[in-house]
Amino acid sequence: MIDFRNIRVLAFDADDTLWDCQSHFESVENHLYRLIAPYCDNPAHELFMTESGNMADLGYGCKAFTISIIETALRVAGDHLSAEELSDLLSDSKSLLHLPATPLPEVKETLQRLQAWPYRLAVFTKGELQDQENKLHRSGLAKYFSHVEITSNKTEVEFQQLCEHLDILPEHLLMIGNSLKSDIAPALNIGASAIHIPFHVTWQLEHSEDIEHERLVKITHFNEILKLL
Repeated sequence: MIDFRNIRVLAFDADDTLWDCQSHFESVENHLYRLIAPYCDNPAHELFMTESGNMADLGYGCKAFTISIIETALRVAGDHLSAEELSDLLSDSKSLLHLPATPLPEVKETLQRLQAWPYRLAVFTKGELQDQENKLHRSGLAKYFSHVEITSNKTEVEFQQLCEHLDILPEHLLMIGNSLKSDIAPALNIGASAIHIPFHVTWQLEHSEDIEHERLVKITHFNEILKLL
């Protein structure tokens, strides 16, 4: 059981927790798949292989994704694609830099109420710095958070650093997010608590086995956070 009386900081993931992100990426992925489907058996696997190979150098975010999209198109379809088709694919990918970041249902109302409670609210998300900062600004949610941390990855190391930056012990942290792999598992591993809010689509590189843990609560609606606290 989570001892909510011991919690001092509520840390929220951003993409697909505070606003919809992955469904926009999925739209671009489908654009790529339509172009390369005649030239391979499994378009999704081809993109997955490219992204996996690029991860160490490019990390996460729209820019890394765009490079992987174009690289996959060129590698699989090559000269079969016209300059116009590649240009349209590039424009579609770059549009992700301006996705609306509209807060998901119940997010704004829940954060408004939490702001009046005795917790520090933080954003802890991974991705490309400028892109994530822009999305947070467009979402209109920045005013609810006293701490924003954008990192290239979210492992136990980054979670420990977050606690150090916030001057808290891991047991004082409650992480709230949609990804079992990057939001939930590493938080639990350092001794923090977590709330999992699944999103209806999950990026291939974020797929993970289900987790059961005494310091983990699973909910389906964002405002359930209020009932728990």
